[in-house]
Amino acid sequence: MTYKLWVAAGICSGLLADEHEKSAARTRIMAANTVLQEIMAVEDKAIPQDLLARANCVAIVPGVKKAAFIVGGKYGRGVLMCRDGKGDWRGPAAIRVEGGSIGFQAGGSETDMVLLVMNKTGADRLMKSEFKVGGEVAVAAGPLGRQGNAATDATMRAEMLGYSRSRGVFGGISLEGSTLREDTEDNQAIYGKPLTSAQILREGLGGSSKEGEELARTLQRYSRHEMK
Repeated sequence: MTYKLWVAAGICSGLLADEHEKSAARTRIMAANTVLQEIMAVEDKAIPQDLLARANCVAIVPGVKKAAFIVGGKYGRGVLMCRDGKGDWRGPAAIRVEGGSIGFQAGGSETDMVLLVMNKTGADRLMKSEFKVGGEVAVAAGPLGRQGNAATDATMRAEMLGYSRSRGVFGGISLEGSTLREDTEDNQAIYGKPLTSAQILREGLGGSSKEGEELARTLQRYSRHEMK
């Protein structure tokens, strides 16, 4: 009887842990949606809408904690959305950002990060299990303003553009030295199987989730369907 009770307790504990992981993963998707909405609501300092219209993929990592780097060497966990062949947004695939420096403000406790991937080559890089910023490609600090009037020729030609928001201050950042990698643990929690980014975003094997559909609608609202 005691053995059976221990087995039952172990099963219950495992189920509770799975539910916790699912809840945490879905909360990150909702947080990413909130971050994007809040950033785009400030017209004079939003991500330029014409850049969002051109982007092949968008990565959002909400609430990156400064202490995470000090304690565990990890910046944070977020999501990656990419366009399908029709120009509609597909995903999300879960990602982690680690190492390097994303320009935390002195004393800032949390930072939201947004990364625009401007072409298919950049999207292909992010489909790998791990991608190191620098060397092959650098992430340029993105310009601000709804229509992108502050964009320079360099940023308009960039493969990836980075943004951060800390304590309400929003601006472009460089992600030199950081590593972006797929988070199969969160993918397992979201879709019930440890899918890769390519399987979710290129092959559409993950299907859809309520939270992912809401994030796709937000991206659709702030971007057109064209791809260049």
